Amino acid sequence: MSKKLKTGVIGLGRIGRIHLSNLIYHMPDAEVIIASDVSPESLAFATELGVPEVTTDAYDVINHPDVEAIIICSPTPFHVPYTVAAAQQKKHIFCEKPLDVTIEAILAAEKAVNDNGVKLMLGFNRRFDTNFINVRHLVKNDKIGNPHILRITSRDPAPPPVEYLKISGGIFLDMSIHDFDMARYIVGSEVKEVFVKGDALIHPEIKEFGDIDTAVIVLTFENGAIGVIDNSRKAVYGYDQRLEIFGSKGMAKAENNTTDNLVRYDNDGGHIALPLHFFLERYETAYRNCLKSFIDCIQNDTPSPVDAHDGLMATAIGIAAMKSLTENRIVRVDEILELSQI
Repeated sequence: MSKKLKTGVIGLGRIGRIHLSNLIYHMPDAEVIIASDVSPESLAFATELGVPEVTTDAYDVINHPDVEAIIICSPTPFHVPYTVAAAQQKKHIFCEKPLDVTIEAILAAEKAVNDNGVKLMLGFNRRFDTNFINVRHLVKNDKIGNPHILRITSRDPAPPPVEYLKISGGIFLDMSIHDFDMARYIVGSEVKEVFVKGDALIHPEIKEFGDIDTAVIVLTFENGAIGVIDNSRKAVYGYDQRLEIFGSKGMAKAENNTTDNLVRYDNDGGHIALPLHFFLERYETAYRNCLKSFIDCIQNDTPSPVDAHDGLMATAIGIAAMKSLTENRIVRVDEILELSQI
């Protein structure tokens, strides 16, 4: 392998542009030699950043003889086909979440990766946020004791367009999936059972295609801990991202990031800055750290920090959550895995 990791990027939408910019401006151990997208505007963006070759065909990236690693930022239905094709070409793969919305497709991708001896990392960027890393370290180092209760609040500042929601895969596989991965990561245990209550309180019309925008999710972990996640597609005060873990020895919590920590008081009370507006601002550094971890694991030949199994379990929890909502019952994650003949 060359000293600088030669990479190709597939998909130059919002996330793809973040990864491309981070590779070019913040990853001295990598270089981008080709990028693909169907949009001429996106290709022009890549050219302006200095990418020497652009194309409308993703397979030009996958089949490029000099590419060693591929960053997949395409729409979800293309994640597994591109992952399998890249693995067969002996390319390492970084793929945005979710790997897929079905267990069967994720297993096919995992098999291709294992059969071809390449690394696959999924873009669960919140694992690489400094606050959440510190909380995980406290749990791992027994500073909290045995985990008893996990609380995650994850609320977006505004819902995406209804047209996007129609093809998003639903709130659990589009939005909550980050929280499912974070829950496993923080507690250090697999989720055993899922129970959900939810409704479409912001856009009632999305119930017509089986989606919701407000949910409370209760998780039971294999180690006995209990988790509660609350999700909303619209928090008028900004991007609300908070986490708390309570255990036998104490508690740790991560609050929202704000532009400053100033508190101003007047006769109307105290005033503080609102949370950072959305995920691009809140997780700017986490995106960078996530991608750097991918490059490091290739160059140092260490295991992927977030592998296909992590993607499998987050998706399985998401499917269980939807089943719980529609059937109004507790759903075991094993049910979902058994249905897929695992």
